[in-house]
Amino acid sequence: MFALVDCNNFYVSCERAFQPKLAGQPVVVLSNNDGCIVSRSAEAKALGIKMGEPLFQVRPLIEQHQVQVFSSNYALYGDMSSRVMNYLTDVAPEVEVYSIDEAFLGLHGMQRYFGSLEKYARDVRAEVLQRTHIPTCVGIAPTKTLAKLANRVAKKDASLGGVLSLEEPECRQWALTQVPIEDVWGIGRQYATKLYDQRITTAADLARCSEAYARKHLGGVVGARLVRELQGFPCHQLAPSEDGTLARKSIACTRTFGRPLHRFDDLLAAVAAFTSRAAEKLRQQGSVAHVLTVFLSQNRFGNTPPPHTRSAQITLPAATSNTLDLVSYAHAILLRIWQPGTIYVKAGVVFDGFEAAGQPQLNLFEKAPEITRPQSAALMQQLDKLNARFGRATVQVAAALSPKGQTAPWQGQTQHRTPARTTSWDELWEVG
Repeated sequence: MFALVDCNNFYVSCERAFQPKLAGQPVVVLSNNDGCIVSRSAEAKALGIKMGEPLFQVRPLIEQHQVQVFSSNYALYGDMSSRVMNYLTDVAPEVEVYSIDEAFLGLHGMQRYFGSLEKYARDVRAEVLQRTHIPTCVGIAPTKTLAKLANRVAKKDASLGGVLSLEEPECRQWALTQVPIEDVWGIGRQYATKLYDQRITTAADLARCSEAYARKHLGGVVGARLVRELQGFPCHQLAPSEDGTLARKSIACTRTFGRPLHRFDDLLAAVAAFTSRAAEKLRQQGSVAHVLTVFLSQNRFGNTPPPHTRSAQITLPAATSNTLDLVSYAHAILLRIWQPGTIYVKAGVVFDGFEAAGQPQLNLFEKAPEITRPQSAALMQQLDKLNARFGRATVQVAAALSPKGQTAPWQGQTQHRTPARTTSWDELWEVG
């Protein structure tokens, strides 16, 4: 059996956790640079505010109904997510962190200890709310796809109390009839249109299809597995990290700029800052990266013809988490993809190919970095200690620095950001 634990309106819930007065009020959270709406409370959804809408388009509606607006506060959201996920790892034998606000739990064999998995799910839900003030919904089912479906039904139907278990075939069949085909996990817009044309309108209709039909019309073996999962036969297992921790398999740091940039120095400062932040996350989970990707993006709504994004990737000679090395490699990649005179609105770095720190995979002619540069790890350790004690980016590479007294030109707009109450000494929650 699997369970999917999903935090409700996660970004909004994080803001409400520290501002209880927002309960019952329409609330929205904006994307990077205060551009589009990426999280909505139930009250905001009821007003007709849609996910992804630009703020300027719904500003009259927001002002009319006094909707509370917040800039994204990723430091807060990331910390609150860690608190939820760390608790889940304590109460479930297997956990796959699917996103910042979702996690699959492996519950195989737990019936013998807890009897009713529904009661177990309600206890988990109550404990997460007690510890973090984050409301969740839990779906339980024999497959991951059905667990996702059960979670969706539990979220939509308030009478279920946030939990739905599909252990019994009768309940499973009922839940399948409640979900439109376009809301099935793995069915996109194009497939949904195609299926509607063939009078397959609900998850129940799709579950009655044959594997042969799914292979022919839904992408071969992927579609066949989807149908089998809806029928209750597990085809996908959990994908936790190899060491059983919450370590990620890739780390990215991307941002939309506060204003368009074209100067190489400004773009280098952004990429260096993003690389430094991603390297810090890499060291926090005890990993080193073997693959580095850097990309630059233009405005895809402008007059410039596609492609609007240019990227390049390199495989490092030896996996590393050293900020200085990674920034140097990122600098070299940026020189390859930057085009003079081109205006960019976004950049990012991605680390892949992780290995455990201290256990590098070398070729026949290489020596381990610990031998060639024994001071490297110690330097990074001291860097992280200083930034943890005095605040993020207190000590950083020179390439990421901005002119004294000036805000970095790549910094996004955050006019409505609340304090990072759990991760910054200067912004701790004060109780009067």
